[in-house]
Amino acid sequence: MKSQRILVLMHETLVPPESLHGYRQNQIDEFRTEYDVVQQLKASGYAVRCLGLGDNLDELTTTIKEWRPAVAFNLAEEFQSIVSHDQHVVSLLELLRQPYTGCNPRGLLLSRDKALAKQLLTFHGIATPGFAVFAKGQRVSLPSTLRFPLFIKSVTDDASFGISQASIVRDMHKLKQRVEFIHEQTGSPALVEEFIAGRELYVGVIGNERPHTYPVWEMDFGTADQQGAAIATRSAKWDRKYRHKHGIGSHAARLAPTQRKRIEALAVQVYRALSLSGYARIDLRMDAQGNVYVLEANANPCLTAHEDFARSAAAGGDNYAALLERIVKLGRRYRAAWRTAS
Repeated sequence: MKSQRILVLMHETLVPPESLHGYRQNQIDEFRTEYDVVQQLKASGYAVRCLGLGDNLDELTTTIKEWRPAVAFNLAEEFQSIVSHDQHVVSLLELLRQPYTGCNPRGLLLSRDKALAKQLLTFHGIATPGFAVFAKGQRVSLPSTLRFPLFIKSVTDDASFGISQASIVRDMHKLKQRVEFIHEQTGSPALVEEFIAGRELYVGVIGNERPHTYPVWEMDFGTADQQGAAIATRSAKWDRKYRHKHGIGSHAARLAPTQRKRIEALAVQVYRALSLSGYARIDLRMDAQGNVYVLEANANPCLTAHEDFARSAAAGGDNYAALLERIVKLGRRYRAAWRTAS
């Protein structure tokens, strides 16, 4: 079985080298996920081919038809520099009858649009911070249901893009400034939601029809918590020097058994409400009273070997090799519409 072919899809600028020798750390960080996944799949005995996706899909369709991979391992997070277009790449894979890993097109569509996802969560009775959306050129007028402080981010971008301490605003002047900033920096509408002070929790969920949760994970903001609000800014998540300076890290959350079970069940509920499959990370906040709010769902989260999702999986009994193996098997077993109709 381990001679099976796996086609790993990624952005054309992130195709990893065979070795890290001679590369600086900041260069390695750019393609770390792709490198870790490719090297582990090779170590597990698979025949691996990398394919960098540019602005057209001709090479993808040709490679699939000629090389006939058993599964496409999808690490593509955008297409033509548009984040929401990753769902179209997956749709093409389904039309080509090519098994693939990760989330299905519907789940990608629903989870990538954070405003739409929050509307669906509200419909299902799942607690999420109150919110409003402002498109570029739209007058910023705060609904009476929202109260300061507020948190502003892009409706579609992820990886904490555009998020800093300035994302939390406490008056209308700062609100308007930050909304304009999001419009200019991300090109997307601005999502304005009530800021929930408290603990930042993540739950890794994996599976198709029967999703399984990994241990609840928590971000530790270290000394940065003393200098500003405890939020997952871009620096707090990705800047090595900043993280080291403030002692920022993550670990298994210390929770009472009843809290843990409630949060895990909530994560599965979100996973199903948004039609997710493959694997995802559910981001939550717990306030001082123990109330839990869903911030967002991240389909196809970062798979770097030493990041939160993989570490949580290891704590749950799936080391990195086992995690990727499970993802590959789920990809092969996912029943797209063409499979049931054939």
